[in-house]
Amino acid sequence: MADYQLTVAPNGARRQKADHPELPITPQELAQTARACAEAGASTLHLHVRDDAGGHSLDAGRYRAAMAAVADAAPNMGVQITTESAGIYAPETQLACLQALRPAAASIAVREMARAPEVAVRAYGLCAEAGTQVQHILYSPACIAQLTSWYADGVVPAAMRDVIFVLGQYAPATPGRPDGLADFVSAAQALDLSWSLCAFGRDERACLLAAIQAGGNVRVGFENNLETPEGRVLQDNAASVAALVKAASLAGHTLKRN
Repeated sequence: MADYQLTVAPNGARRQKADHPELPITPQELAQTARACAEAGASTLHLHVRDDAGGHSLDAGRYRAAMAAVADAAPNMGVQITTESAGIYAPETQLACLQALRPAAASIAVREMARAPEVAVRAYGLCAEAGTQVQHILYSPACIAQLTSWYADGVVPAAMRDVIFVLGQYAPATPGRPDGLADFVSAAQALDLSWSLCAFGRDERACLLAAIQAGGNVRVGFENNLETPEGRVLQDNAASVAALVKAASLAGHTLKRN
């Protein structure tokens, strides 16, 4: 069986309280969620912050407030910010966020940075200088091909080998399926990647268990899915984490904590 690490993505860029009352929005809610999810088995928080209207934000001040609250509530939990555009922000704004924060860890979508290759060079160079652990978001074979090209051209430093594969998507609503994992796993072997998986929809757990079995790490949470495999609404993010940890344990896998 396999060892694995677990990241929680508790809110994402789009969902609101109307989607689930326990979706964390404010720094205080994110901190409470981080503590509960750490206790349930998550070692890292994938962090999105929101503006006053609840919309997706890349504001450095909002990030700092949320990160400070999480550090107080769950001091041993790693924090990974996102530079996701969510259809709102240009690569220049994503770079500005990285410049302002110089974070310990950040996720960067390859297909978003590819919109401005000259900005991509600066963003990955900044992260290398700052020691930021970059996780490349890969949505499709096209993203893998772009990353492969960037390794060859030196745009992405060879040491930046962490990626997350995404099964399914928000719009049009497309659930992830375990059988979508094979092509990604093949690419990971070819590029010597350290990989994680997240998946949209109620088959999230099955997808993540398949990823663990294949030697990957996983990301679970309300950013991608609100339901149990049977279609019942999950109580909160900690319940989502705990259910996955239990299922993985029953399958013989071992959770690695910080």
